[in-house]
Amino acid sequence: MTKPYLGDPKNTIEILKKYDFVFQKRFGQNFLIDTHVLDKIIRASDIQKSDFVLEIGPGIGTMTQYLADAAREVVAVEIDKSLIPILKDTLSSYSNVTVINEDVLKVDIRKIAEERNEGKPIKVVANLPYYITTPIIMGLFEKKVPIESITIMVQKEVADRMKVGPGTKDYGALSLAVQYYAEPKMIANVPPNCFMPRPKVGSAVIQLLRHEKPPVEVDDESQMFAMIRASFNQRRKTLVNGLKNSRELNLQKEEIEEALTACGLSLNVRGEMLTLKEFSDLSNFLVRKRNVST
Repeated sequence: MTKPYLGDPKNTIEILKKYDFVFQKRFGQNFLIDTHVLDKIIRASDIQKSDFVLEIGPGIGTMTQYLADAAREVVAVEIDKSLIPILKDTLSSYSNVTVINEDVLKVDIRKIAEERNEGKPIKVVANLPYYITTPIIMGLFEKKVPIESITIMVQKEVADRMKVGPGTKDYGALSLAVQYYAEPKMIANVPPNCFMPRPKVGSAVIQLLRHEKPPVEVDDESQMFAMIRASFNQRRKTLVNGLKNSRELNLQKEEIEEALTACGLSLNVRGEMLTLKEFSDLSNFLVRKRNVST
């Protein structure tokens, strides 16, 4: 195998010109051209020669080369079919890479982990466009894909939202969901000049280390997350009104107020002030109350 060479902007430009590649705005394509950032991602991912890695959105194969150099096997999922001939070229020296030309949201990642890694936890590495970050991350967690860690480059604002706590402006449903499944750890801030073309906003590398078990006990995960979504759908409303207006939940005002009182929370509290533990307590109270009455 040859050493990775695409982190060099000159080599990236050469490949793009060779294939007359046109960047697709709808896929949010910004290719990394900074070897220091690539090294940080590989180090943070702690990839060993025994590891199986899933890469989402390999682009022209820049990070894929680094991953293939470090891991036992890499499966890279790329949605843009015009990148497939380029990947065939840039990854031709790497026998341990498989490229799947598909929308990652439609790929059975769990099945791939079972077939390629005997069902053992995999490592996920990705440079994700803003518009699809949340569906991808939540899909990996909710579908119970065996994951050890997810190391991703995302818009800085999104990375901030994953790690903040109650009462902050960035706190929301994504913060709670990520923190339920994993421990978020900021790895690096990445300025726009590290990409081609340059994005208008800064990016960040964040790592999500999967919890062995969630930090709170929840009787019904789907209800708790429905409550969290309802709380932040109408952020300015009180939690009572947010939950009462949710079609997903079908809760009466009296039920919600009883649950809030039982959990020691104000009837005027807003969802953005609740911790993950308070959401789980609230959800568990409502689930148990309904189970008793049926």
